Amino acid sequence: MKTRFILSLCIALVPMTVAFAAGADEKAVRDADAEWSRVAAAKDLDKTVSFYADDAMVLPPNQSMVTSKTGIRNLWKGFLDSLTDINWKTTRVEMAKSGEMGYLIGTYAMTMKDGTKDTGKYCEVWKKQADGKWKVTADMFSSDLPATPASSSPAPAAPEKK
Repeated sequence: MKTRFILSLCIALVPMTVAFAAGADEKAVRDADAEWSRVAAAKDLDKTVSFYADDAMVLPPNQSMVTSKTGIRNLWKGFLDSLTDINWKTTRVEMAKSGEMGYLIGTYAMTMKDGTKDTGKYCEVWKKQADGKWKVTADMFSSDLPATPASSSPAPAAPEKK
């Protein structure tokens, strides 16, 4: 009887344990993303890039995908050199049941050195690394501002009259 009670209790506690672990992972990813926003706002290039996994991909708007740490570093250097302010905030987190991956969706705001302000949204995929740290494996973002029309060629000149 006592064994059956203990077994029942253990089985009942499994979902709570899983839920607690998932909540801890969600908090860890939320906290890491908030810290990432702080170091980017401080324009710390090395720390900003350190949030990416070695095999990370960044999908910036209107550019090719960036698939190397050097490329990601160069992309962020360009951003940080052109900005006076940047920040972002997570609005949604979904964690895999396995506890190894999660994605975040949120909004960002930035001000360029010329005074231009931009707001937009992002989606990040975070993966727990072998050392237990969470790193970004995919990062995609886009502006809420209307797209700038492609520069058009001047209209062809009227044919000369002879």
